[in-house]
Amino acid sequence: MERAFLVGAPRKGSDDATHVDEHLEELERLADTAGAQVIGRTIQRIDAPSPNFYLGQGKVETLKDELASAHATLMLFDESLTPVQGVKLEKSLGVRVMDRTEVILDIFATRARSHEAKLQVELAQLEYLLPRLTRMWTHLSRIRGGIGLRGPGETQLETDRRVIRRKISVLKKRLKDVAEHRANQRQGRRDLPSAALVGYTNAGKSSLLKALSGEDVFIEDRLFATVDTLAREVDVGEGYRYRLTDTVGFIRKLPHHLVASFRATLEEAEDADLLLHVIDASHAGWEEQVDVVETEMRNAEVGTRNSKAGGERKRTIYVFNKADLLPDPDAFLAMVREHYPHAVLTSSVPSSAFGVPRFGVDDLRGALRTSAQALRPIAQIRVPVGNGKLLAALHRDAEVLEQIQRNGMVTVTARIEARLLGKLRHEGVEVILGGV
Repeated sequence: MERAFLVGAPRKGSDDATHVDEHLEELERLADTAGAQVIGRTIQRIDAPSPNFYLGQGKVETLKDELASAHATLMLFDESLTPVQGVKLEKSLGVRVMDRTEVILDIFATRARSHEAKLQVELAQLEYLLPRLTRMWTHLSRIRGGIGLRGPGETQLETDRRVIRRKISVLKKRLKDVAEHRANQRQGRRDLPSAALVGYTNAGKSSLLKALSGEDVFIEDRLFATVDTLAREVDVGEGYRYRLTDTVGFIRKLPHHLVASFRATLEEAEDADLLLHVIDASHAGWEEQVDVVETEMRNAEVGTRNSKAGGERKRTIYVFNKADLLPDPDAFLAMVREHYPHAVLTSSVPSSAFGVPRFGVDDLRGALRTSAQALRPIAQIRVPVGNGKLLAALHRDAEVLEQIQRNGMVTVTARIEARLLGKLRHEGVEVILGGV
């Protein structure tokens, strides 16, 4: 097992400097997920990063002694390092140096299970690696000149860069095909309303999906325990069902290569009717985590309808999870509803009072049911028998519950999207809300 030493070096006066201890705690949890044992940590608040070592020369010398005495084999840096800073730190300290981005990419590489997730992670790793090849390939010598060794003069480094660029191009093409395939799948499953679970990593999204669906879902109390997209159908009562999709979790300082690579996955959230923003209510910094998620979603253009055209914000239910870890869940819910009026408090491990569950997922089912009724109300649509095109469209785009033909008219009772009802009315079709 790697023996990792953590280093935090935030800028003086920044938010990171205020929360540096919490950030290192998170980095330690990332190291644990990656399979490393943390044996020490240090913090230096800096005015500005130095171009050579990020840290000051004196701190690097002190670190070298600390790493040697702790028998560290790896240094994990909480900030992003340039290729030059990484090379010089490794040479000076005598151990491997990884920044937070590399740790997260390594975790995703080991946790990815589906073919799509593996493609996405490989693309992010290659885009991160490309500008750092000089550091990675220092053990290779350039082709020497001389008798029998003269040639095009191309270095191993340049060859590798070309290979990686070609591989990146191939992966982007494959992921584009994946995105088109996902879009076709979504077109073929419009009969159910859809919701995407989004949130900070380890907020309990997978646990909620398991509690709602009753199906087997992998759960582990670690950061980025799951990185694969998973969809399940959920019965929310009164005949309504939802298709819930568990998306990849967010984290502060999330590598932008990774967000870009997971674009096809995030489109599940972009095209969903509803977002369930899952928040770890027991975490002391849950408000910061909410800000991180919403910022990353804005950057990824997720969370609005027609986001590329500047559409309206998608409806979001704020789900405060892990109620079983709160000392006073009722007081907490009253407090958060001052800012999030329709917030829901849940627990996949409900606490009990006199044998009666207090907080589970029933309130969330109720909120989903209410949303389903608004998104896909039951309506009766009267269509002339001869209008086969419209009848076919209703069977394709709505959930037909009943169809009766009388006196040359077909009355179709169906759950249908509100926007489609508006379109039908605009075209002069007779629509009556409610049905049998």
